[in-house]
Amino acid sequence: MTAPARPQYEIRAQHTDTTVTVYQAYTPAIGLPATRDGRFPDVWKRDRMTWIKPSFLWMMYRCGWAMKEGQETVLAVEITREGFDWALGNAELSHYARRVHPDRAAWQRNLRRAPARVQWDPERGLRLDRLPYRSLQLGLSGEAARRYADEWTVSIRDVTPLARHVHELVRAGRLDEAAALLPKESPYPRGGAPLPVEAAA
Repeated sequence: MTAPARPQYEIRAQHTDTTVTVYQAYTPAIGLPATRDGRFPDVWKRDRMTWIKPSFLWMMYRCGWAMKEGQETVLAVEITREGFDWALGNAELSHYARRVHPDRAAWQRNLRRAPARVQWDPERGLRLDRLPYRSLQLGLSGEAARRYADEWTVSIRDVTPLARHVHELVRAGRLDEAAALLPKESPYPRGGAPLPVEAAA
């Protein structure tokens, strides 16, 4: 029996009743103190846009399995579902979508006001190949970035060793073993939080 196709736009994440895990990659100068202290250090700029990714494999694509310069430390950041839902409910799409926005000017006005933005990128497989459905990136700025760092964060773990081990297994062709180590991500029940999803063609 063929498994049903995944929705093209769906949030998938590792989550509990109270938290959601998202991923970011930084230099060791930021990543190691964050892991040690369970919070982002003062050098982490709270006035800049920061992008969080619920997909472990999309993070691996972005950071090149923790080998890209400036992204050598991969963090699993557990945040409150309350905060994650707040960001989704106050987000705007990062690009103009004719089926979603009445016109481009309205989208630009909303984008300037929104403390969060949603971007949908092709999800990635174990070989970091493009999959036919999308993965969420959530950009946080202003109030959202500050609350993420100082209110929503529950724990921060360094998952760089996991990233490198999975990569070694993939390179050796041991895909079943690699897949078994991946974080268990499932569709995220957003409740009533609105999300500006572009309608599928």
